[in-house]
Amino acid sequence: MSFDLNRRQLMISAATAAGALALGPTRDAFGQARVQITEGNVAPLPIAIPNFVAGTPSDNEVGVGVSQVITNNLKRSGLFAPIDQAAYLEKITNIDVPPQFKSWASINAQALVTGRMTRQGDGRLKAEFRLWDVATGQQLAGQQYFTSPEYWRRIAHIISDQIYERLTGEKGYFDSRVVFIDESGPADRRVKRLALMDQDGANVRYLTRGSDLVLTPRFSPTTQEITYMEFGQGEPRVYLFNVETGQREIVGNFPGMSFAPRFSPDGQRIIMSLQQGGNSNLFVMDLRSKATTRLTDTPAIDTSPSYAPDGSRICFESDRGGKPQIYIMPASGGQAQRISFGDGSYSTPVWSPRGDYIAFTKQGGGQFAIGIMKPDGSGERILTSGFHNEGPTFAPNGRVLMFFRDPGGNAGPSLFTVDVSGRNELRVPTPGYASDPAWSPLLS
Repeated sequence: MSFDLNRRQLMISAATAAGALALGPTRDAFGQARVQITEGNVAPLPIAIPNFVAGTPSDNEVGVGVSQVITNNLKRSGLFAPIDQAAYLEKITNIDVPPQFKSWASINAQALVTGRMTRQGDGRLKAEFRLWDVATGQQLAGQQYFTSPEYWRRIAHIISDQIYERLTGEKGYFDSRVVFIDESGPADRRVKRLALMDQDGANVRYLTRGSDLVLTPRFSPTTQEITYMEFGQGEPRVYLFNVETGQREIVGNFPGMSFAPRFSPDGQRIIMSLQQGGNSNLFVMDLRSKATTRLTDTPAIDTSPSYAPDGSRICFESDRGGKPQIYIMPASGGQAQRISFGDGSYSTPVWSPRGDYIAFTKQGGGQFAIGIMKPDGSGERILTSGFHNEGPTFAPNGRVLMFFRDPGGNAGPSLFTVDVSGRNELRVPTPGYASDPAWSPLLS
């Protein structure tokens, strides 16, 4: 079985079901079912997500699983408040019959999701869902999908994205994955493996065996490909790993140490830091021609480069001013402008996919904080602070950050998420210790 299934294959017949039961006009008509996202506090939207109706008794477990994944996704986003199923007054047994909206309004549901999982004659699953505005009785969205039974979790993530987008006006981020460093063993002999999982911590897959140290994995924005560093025999090397095929290749052999490789927005280049003597500078490599171009030439340590989503600029970390700070310069090189001026030192900058923020790690006063600022350096905001927080990475929609926290001592690091307003900090479940996460783009 191929690990990947792209959305085109998944939606062999993703026929729109909206309108099949639409009550009243088909224009956008919202009662209360709308999440307003601002930088301040958000009142989570009460939403009811009954178990999906099963076409056969053997599919009951899948129907329950799909509704549970959707519930967990929406709840973890912090923007929705799924209502306990014990409070439901109506049992959904046929999604082709309009719900009893008064029953759902009486338990304060503002939105309602109904769905059905049906086994087809060829063994595939047919998944259907409808999203309702309870106050108006309007159907806001509806879709059907056909897929192999083993991909039911992906169906649940895709439906979650549709609900999120319809009720917030923002793209979702649930049908995505995270590559990270899985850590196991005692602190002085920690084994580090490259690992991949769904954004909610499910379906963990190990990509390396742990015989060599691996660091700084990063996803390509255009393909299911990862770049990372590996300390094997001799100098560290930068690798490309194809998630679909399991094949890997060396990006190139460079003189000296190479660090923090990251893709360009078009996936055609990799930018990295190369150490030469006591300093390190930024270089970019064209993956087709293997031609390498030097971008900085200073006696300082320049590292952790990250492209703006339009590819025009990069942000990076440099100690050229005495201690690590964040700088911005044109992607082709040239004059660099410092944008961080707070107390302490700044590191691991990463540009949001939306282009509106740069996230960073800030160290000072014995604390490691995760924060964001605008690309001109204004609006700095600390999202979370603690003994050792590091390595922020943005969700595909730019609304959520993942990072890792290490409590020190004999314990190990764990992954956490927090939204860009600093709300809703949550631990991400992983099999063991975990560090250095990198979020994929939405699966395509």
